[in-house]
Amino acid sequence: QVQLVESGGGLVQAGGSLRLSCAASGRTFSNYVMGWFRQAPGKEREFIATISWSGSTTQYSNSVKGRFTVSRDNANNTVFLQMNSLKPEDTAVYYCAATASGPVATESTLYNYWGQGTQVTVSS
Repeated sequence: QVQLVESGGGLVQAGGSLRLSCAASGRTFSNYVMGWFRQAPGKEREFIATISWSGSTTQYSNSVKGRFTVSRDNANNTVFLQMNSLKPEDTAVYYCAATASGPVATESTLYNYWGQGTQVTVSS
C-alpha cells in the first residue's frame, strides 16, 4: 500500500502561483511513477502531469504545458506540482496518484493509489 497526502492548495488570483506537494508513505516511493490529476465540478477527472521513477521523464497535458512543472524528491518521498500563470479555468480539486506502470502514465485507470485531493481556486 502507498498512502498519499496532498497539500498546498488554496485561493489565488489569476496570474499567481501555487506549489502543491504530495507526501507518500508505505512502499518504496522511487518504485512508483507519479501523476497529478484534477477534477472541476461537473467535469471528469483530467490528467495534468506525470513523472517517471527517477524524475528524468515528464509529460504534461496541453492545457498546462509551459505553466506547470512536476518534480519529485525521492529522498523525501514527495512529488511537487509548481503551478504558474494560473487561470480561473485551473480551479479544481487536484489529486496525486501513484502507479507501478511506466515510464510515465497519463491514464487514470493505470493508477492504483490516490490522495484525498486539495482544492485550488483561482479568482479572476
